[in-house]
Amino acid sequence: MFGGLVFAAWLGPKRTGKVKNDNFECGIEQYGNARSPFSIKYFLIAILFVLFDVEIIFLYPWAVNFKALGLFGFVEMVLFIVFVLAGFFYVIKKGALKWE
Repeated sequence: MFGGLVFAAWLGPKRTGKVKNDNFECGIEQYGNARSPFSIKYFLIAILFVLFDVEIIFLYPWAVNFKALGLFGFVEMVLFIVFVLAGFFYVIKKGALKWE
């Protein structure tokens, strides 16, 4: 397998140019420096979205198996939802979702 890659790189076409070597980012013209600092709020909102989104994914299998899990499953899911809501209210209390 490695030999095939080396062989293709050795015999393959080698075309270079300004347009071919230019960075491509979804068809949007680039401007400015890519190393410019971002607000930490952007990353915090993204991480919180992923965190709460993944927690909500756990609700689907529970809803599908609701009858089979019985009272024990119901109590476990109520505790899970309480912990998720406690985390959510903590985030709101800390002001992490306030966009300035």
